[in-house]
Amino acid sequence: MMSPNQTLVTQFVLQGFSEHPGLRVFLLGCFLSLYTVSLMGNAVIITVVSCSAGLHSPMYFFLCNLATMDIVCTSSVLPKVLVGLNSKENTISFQGCMLQLFFLVWSGSSELLLLTVMAYDRYLAICCPLHYSSRMSPRLCGAMAMGVWGICALNASINTGLMMRLSFCGPNVINHFFCEIPPLLLLSCSPTRVNSIMTVLADTFYGGINFLLTLTSYGCIISSIMHIRSAKGKWKAFSTCSSHLIVVSVYYSSVFCAYISPASSYSPERSKLSGVLYTVLSPTLNPLIYTLRNKEVKHALWRLFPFSGG
Repeated sequence: MMSPNQTLVTQFVLQGFSEHPGLRVFLLGCFLSLYTVSLMGNAVIITVVSCSAGLHSPMYFFLCNLATMDIVCTSSVLPKVLVGLNSKENTISFQGCMLQLFFLVWSGSSELLLLTVMAYDRYLAICCPLHYSSRMSPRLCGAMAMGVWGICALNASINTGLMMRLSFCGPNVINHFFCEIPPLLLLSCSPTRVNSIMTVLADTFYGGINFLLTLTSYGCIISSIMHIRSAKGKWKAFSTCSSHLIVVSVYYSSVFCAYISPASSYSPERSKLSGVLYTVLSPTLNPLIYTLRNKEVKHALWRLFPFSGG
């Protein structure tokens, strides 16, 4: 409970990359370029899949959902980063910080669940091809997508609500380039035990259980591929899930580095690096990986935009 004579923090200062003033212009150019590529790439994926009848399948339906969340993720972080790199001090209001936190948690957790659903989709396509159509019906795919968005919105609401209950009456400098749970907990002047427990539970579910489910799916996929006799058949089966496997590897590596550690061992520099990976680099690479490594997407892209090649 706040005492009447304590002053509540009404805004935070995002430290960002201010400790490297000589890199300000370079970082501004890099982040602006990556943000542009990310927005354009993911928008193209959504457009191509939506306008191409040949891509109206479960795999591409979930890819559209992933691209949407990539846009939400980068747009919740990068505009403020660009403003900060172009000004002397980057401040964000308390309400703005909580809003950014909500969209970041929502998009990040949604991507983890979508990657698990996409792994299950590839498992059914390769290991149970005869039952694929019945198990991945359009109605079920729609229900799973809505479930992902709903569950993750609830998770984001709980985490943001718990954060808003805390008192911030001391230092207001966030040693990061966006509002993230660990550095915010370090600034709170009230008990954060409930927040820490919720963070651990969310990390266990989204980072741990989903990772194990994805590993299990790919374990079954690899086992099934190994039983294919012809080298051509093996390559064809593997090529259908190689793009997703690369995306999973990049995303989980950055998320584990950022979140699978207690708040007491929080490292600002490590968190900034991993933050760049999963909020900037991963959403930028995802459309490039799926476009460059997927013949169906490339053919659909060429048909929709003849000037793109082909």
